[in-house]
Order: sequence, then structure tokens, then C-alpha cells
Amino acid sequence: MSEEILKVEDLRTYFYSYTKEAFIRSVDSVSFSIRKGEVLGIVGESGCGKSVAAQSILGLITDGPGIISGNIFLTRNDKTVNLLDGLSDYASIRTKRKAILEISKDISGWLKRSESLMKGIRGKVISMIFQNPKSALNPFITVGDQISESIMLHKGIQAKKEAMAIASKWLERVQIDSPSMRLYDYPHGLSGGMCQRVMIAMALSSEPSLLIADEPTTGLDVTIQTKIVELLKKLREELALTILLITHDMNVIMQLADRIAVMYGGRIVEYGLKKEIMDSNSFIRHPYTIALLNSIPTIGEIKAKERLRAIKGDVPDTITLYRGCRFYERCTLKNDRIKKRCKEAEPEMIEIGTGHYMRCWLAE
Repeated sequence: MSEEILKVEDLRTYFYSYTKEAFIRSVDSVSFSIRKGEVLGIVGESGCGKSVAAQSILGLITDGPGIISGNIFLTRNDKTVNLLDGLSDYASIRTKRKAILEISKDISGWLKRSESLMKGIRGKVISMIFQNPKSALNPFITVGDQISESIMLHKGIQAKKEAMAIASKWLERVQIDSPSMRLYDYPHGLSGGMCQRVMIAMALSSEPSLLIADEPTTGLDVTIQTKIVELLKKLREELALTILLITHDMNVIMQLADRIAVMYGGRIVEYGLKKEIMDSNSFIRHPYTIALLNSIPTIGEIKAKERLRAIKGDVPDTITLYRGCRFYERCTLKNDRIKKRCKEAEPEMIEIGTGHYMRCWLAE
């Protein structure tokens, strides 16, 4: 097995709601790892904490309280660093019966320490494709200037002409037509699909060890989505990319991921190989995973114009402190044997097969 590039342990990222006077547990004790050359897909509905987890890895959560605990181990050239090393010294938590009453944080000290840890990492070792490429690109700077600036910053190239030549090659690699001409275009003159290709070119131009793709197909029409997925598959094979893929689209996960982490209410509820989680003949899967897969319409259902099978209920706001399973209210598989336990105690993540983990009382 290949080495672990990234290992996240017990990551917690919270925000404070002034209107509700409570803490929002966006990412609540999340753990996962990514091996060199693999694609790990994190999937779940909007609001489950996927993007916040990705931004936490890159140290992009600056609003208080933000990240409050955990470890993020990054391994490169046989050296391992903790991207959250020492940050716990800048935060203190006061609790009562597991409920968080107060989080005190030295924001300036935290940010100073975080930026020193991320120096030479963000954009160089770990790059990110954001979910809205048009808003992620600077509308007042040409595409070529933005890519070449990244190349000069992370690759140590000083000559602008050389950086622009490299930028043109990356635009060609992501299959943009007339790449040498597109260097001088502004983002508003490009389509959404072309802007996404520019973002991919910029992210890969530093030749990172890990690429985080946050909803890379969101906001694009179906044909462009397919082309972006095919492009990522091709680039992965050519460059042996390691990718953390964030999406709510199960079809994208099926095409790109090797392993899957299913996220719900700030927690990972199932984690394992794609063939085990996505296989309809799998012995057991989490009820939420089953509900997500059932929500994908089949060709027969489309032809018969049947109604989509939506998951009843709403995604939890993660403010309420749940005693039991966070999926309890929406679960259709709970039975009389485990119903009481589901409501009163949250299940632990247990291994139900080699490398296959699940947080559900049905797993027993």
C-alpha cells in the first residue's frame, strides 16, 4: 500500500451563531486519511460540513472560533508535519454535560501561528479548486497574469516571460482552445467551464502533492460537468494525482473516487472503499448512504416520469446537541429492536469489514 499523504484526526471546526446564541458544529470530530495516488471522495448533502473540512485543512477558516482542536498530519519527502501543531494553546473550551458553554480564543496569536505552519504549504504542496470559479478568479486581472503569479510564487521562477510560457502549457494541458490567446482574456470573457479549467491549471501549475477539488462541477451544465470529470480522470492518470474530492453528486463520486467518506451533520457516518459502499449487493451500508443512492433516478424512472425519491426531512443545523444518532429523525431503517438505542445514544464508528467503517447501531 502507498504511504499516507494526509491524515486528519478528530478535527473540530465550530462557528458561533449570534442570533441563536449557540455554537454550530460544522465539523465535529472528523477523521480520515488519503494515500498517495488515490482519490478520496467526501459526499453528503449541502450543509453537512464537507467544504468546511476542506478549508480547515488549508487553514482558510479565519472567523472565530473556527478550528478548535484536532491534528492534520501532512507527509512529504518522508517528513511529516502537523498543520495544527501548537494551535490548541490558543483556544480553551468550557463545557457542561458535553454542551459547549464558551470558547475563548486568541485570534491574532492563532492566525500568526497558523500562517507560519502553512508557509510553503498552501498553494504549493496543497492546492485547491474552489466550487465557484468565476468568483474565485480576480475579475480585474488576466488569466495569464493570475496563473503566472502562482507559478512565480511557488516554483521560484523570476522571469515573467518564462512563467507565462509555463502557464500557456498548463492551459493547453487542461484542453482550453487557443491557450496562448486565452492568457490575455479576463475571467468575465470566459464561460463557467473555461473558468473551471483555468482554476484547474492554476492549482496544478505548482505541481502539488495534494489537490483539493471542492464541488468542481457545481453550477455547470450537464455536458460541461461530464467534460470536467473526464479531464480530472485524464490528469489524474497522467500526473498520478492525489485528490480530495468534495461533492454532493453521487455520479461524480462513482466516476472518480477510490474511497468514500459519507458525511452527515458534521460527522463521517461511513468510510471505506467505493466498491463496498456503492455496491448494491453490499452486505450492509449506512441508512444515509442507502438514501443518497436511492435518490439517484434510474433510466427507467426517468422514462416513466416518476417522482424523484427525496430524503424526507431536513439536514440538522448541528446546533442542537443530539443524544442519539444524528440521522434518527430521517432514518427509514430503524426498527423496534434498536429504535430506543438510536434515540438515546450516538453509535461509535466501528469496523464492519477490512477498511470499511460505519457509525450505526444496525452494524452490530
